Amino acid sequence: MGQYLNQMGDKVKLVPQDGEGIEVEKKVIQLSGLIKSMLEDSASDDDIPLPNVKSAILKKIVDFCRYALEHPLGEIEKPLKSANIQDVVNDKWFATYIEVDQDILFEIILAANYLDIKSLLELGCAKVASMMKGKNPDQIRALFHIEKDFTPEEEAQIIAENKWAEESFQQPSLTTPSHLFHLNSKKKKKKKKKK
Repeated sequence: MGQYLNQMGDKVKLVPQDGEGIEVEKKVIQLSGLIKSMLEDSASDDDIPLPNVKSAILKKIVDFCRYALEHPLGEIEKPLKSANIQDVVNDKWFATYIEVDQDILFEIILAANYLDIKSLLELGCAKVASMMKGKNPDQIRALFHIEKDFTPEEEAQIIAENKWAEESFQQPSLTTPSHLFHLNSKKKKKKKKKK
């Protein structure tokens, strides 16, 4: 596969939905599973149309791929240990890269998903998770401009209908220490009675 790609030109032209094509080194853009498979399946050096990606986002993605080729994004620990993305990634460049407006952040995530760039998708999702960390539902709604779509009456009805879910978290499971202690004390009482 690598030999085949080397026999073709060193660059490929990516054509976003709204602009001029961008020439990119094949070794750089192969972080994209989609583009890598397109290059493997094609015997020509045709332009690669990317109808789901805007040119400004494509440029940011190419920047990410160029840097990540030489400096791979390390494993992002889950759950996140901090609400600060700089504490979550192994390289501050990635934290600076993903500090963008929400609209751009979500476009990067959508494009990374479409292009199958796992490390960029993970970075984008980690950024969103860090923004939500430690916030209650109302704060999250405000942060992401999500309107409450239920009236207080509808909300109360949903809570009442799903009371079982809340209760299941409050009941001890068969593996909680208190439950195990209770089982062990029963076993000890039975052994004493048999003697």
